[in-house]
Amino acid sequence: MRLKQMIPGETKSMQVQQPTIALAMGDPAGISPELAARLLDNAEIRAAARFVVFGDRRILDEGAKIAGVTLDIAVVPPDSPDLPYDAAERPVLVDLGHLAPQDVKRGEATPEGGAFALENFRQALVMAREGRADAVCFTPFNKKAMRYVYPAYDDEIRYAAEVTGFQGAAREFNVLDNLWNCRVTSHIPLSKVASALSVERIVGELALADRCMREAGIEKPRIAVAGLNPHAGEGGNFGREEIEIIEPAVKRAIEKGFTASGPYPADTVYVRAHKGEFDGVLSMYHDQGQIAMKLLGFDRGVTMMGGFPFPICTPAHGTAYDIAGRGIASLGASRAAVLLAARMAARNLAEKNKSPGACSK
Repeated sequence: MRLKQMIPGETKSMQVQQPTIALAMGDPAGISPELAARLLDNAEIRAAARFVVFGDRRILDEGAKIAGVTLDIAVVPPDSPDLPYDAAERPVLVDLGHLAPQDVKRGEATPEGGAFALENFRQALVMAREGRADAVCFTPFNKKAMRYVYPAYDDEIRYAAEVTGFQGAAREFNVLDNLWNCRVTSHIPLSKVASALSVERIVGELALADRCMREAGIEKPRIAVAGLNPHAGEGGNFGREEIEIIEPAVKRAIEKGFTASGPYPADTVYVRAHKGEFDGVLSMYHDQGQIAMKLLGFDRGVTMMGGFPFPICTPAHGTAYDIAGRGIASLGASRAAVLLAARMAARNLAEKNKSPGACSK
């Protein structure tokens, strides 16, 4: 079931599908409750998708109080046989009733906070796994808190794969406005990066990046590939990975029809991309791209997990314990995350009758 939203001036036969987003409330000790309330109060965001929120009404009410907003939402228990999101004109909160406000230690990572966020995320993933939501979003988590209750919690990608049973390739992308940052390696020690590179792996990451960027509306993504070494190796003077691995990978990607180029020195390629020369940059390791992207727009950046059967988006910043409860959290990155998820989900819905969404398969 999907809500059919009427566009002004259309007849009933011209109705269009509106995507449904499962939104998990994040760590309750930081700015997540405030951000969740601000999202649900925002007219632009509510117009972009239907929302089913997983959390505790008392925590969301606290967030709304901090944010200074009054929420118009439907509240249902977790055992509702049929969530009313397909007919409601307002967001739906699935009240799990699993955390009382007095048990929240503001600005502190606790087992209670970790259990709260983990269960919300699990419920949202299950809803999407079952095809009842088209995308998943969440306000910031605190991994330390989540590891208190689930020591094996590594990152959101691994946990999402575990919950959904997904066994394909999934990667984390950083998105700032229309600029994408992609990675060949991510959460591994820097000492292991060079040995983890291969022509096949780089081409595979380029292919996934191309598909996800197309799903987000970039028709022909121009992807610059960063080198690994200073000055992209400078002809082999500072390393041969560019000559032996990265350049051959770029050539193979071009042969496959991708608009790829490089390798470029990592200290200048993001400047060129920021000026509009490229739509995205494929970095060789985590901080190579993360530092550049966060300097360019820390308060607007989005983390998107691509490769799953549905987009998963969250703001790129953390829980901001230092400003929790002050009512000054910026909505910028959370807004961008939800709107990106809605845009990708809407395109997937539009393409379902033609062919499966490439990024999500």
